[in-house]
Amino acid sequence: MWLIVTLSFYLILAVVFLVDKYLLTGLIPNPKIYTFYVGTLGILALILAPFISFYIPNSRQIILSLSAGAIYIYALFWFYKSLFLFETSRVIPAISGLVPLFTFGLVYSSSLGKATLSFTEIVAFIFLVFGSIFITFEKKKLINLKGFQISVLTAFLLSLAFTLTKYVYLGQPFWNGFIWIKIGGFLTSLLFYLFVPEIREEIFRGKVSFQKKTFGIFISNQLVGAGANILQNWAFALVPLAYIAVINALQGIQYVVLLIFTTILSISFPQILKEEISKEIILQKIFSILLIGIGLALLTLR
Repeated sequence: MWLIVTLSFYLILAVVFLVDKYLLTGLIPNPKIYTFYVGTLGILALILAPFISFYIPNSRQIILSLSAGAIYIYALFWFYKSLFLFETSRVIPAISGLVPLFTFGLVYSSSLGKATLSFTEIVAFIFLVFGSIFITFEKKKLINLKGFQISVLTAFLLSLAFTLTKYVYLGQPFWNGFIWIKIGGFLTSLLFYLFVPEIREEIFRGKVSFQKKTFGIFISNQLVGAGANILQNWAFALVPLAYIAVINALQGIQYVVLLIFTTILSISFPQILKEEISKEIILQKIFSILLIGIGLALLTLR
């Protein structure tokens, strides 16, 4: 079940990722404003409260939940900033490779070595990580120092948020923990409002980035992204602690879908998206997909 849920949310996130990139490089070219709106919309999770026996957990769980939500929003900001500042092919391979490694280290250290993977699972994990890196790697577009620094920070914050999220679900029912995490994200978005002048101008001084068309695209994408985020959190809740790193390593599935989308768009609408397609690149992508496929096979046949 956890593998089906994980594959499902990565398939959805592939579409969300494309729209995020489109908005950030054109219609809403400000990662701070973009993050503010994404985090603020998270408070809509409170609509679920009357239907799930919502309650106030103990102080430790409140701190964990709010911290997970806050760190996730801050990680999103750096992720969006990386998409805004750099070409996707320069930063995504670094983030994709580092997130599962950081998560593996955080889980292992926080559990004092008790949360571990079996030998077969570690081999699957390695195949998935390298597959995720190679499928987005381009020799002609190596990452520079600034891009690498942002990638490291983004990957660490995402890993920390995911690890804390699992600890939330170890102490709370799924929906209760999910709502508290979203509250943490919402409160962090308010801090963006307090300390970022561009956001205050956006809201109160008529300096609005959103046109009607842009607003519709953004809201639609966020609704789809919310569904993917629920599935992602559900996957974290379903698996043992050690498997959080494996879920992150499975991100290569998202890039396989992105590869298919971008290739189709490049061939059908070259005026919209021109993707370089050569024999060398095709062989690299096939090799990457094989690595990911082997990793999946090891997990499912385990």
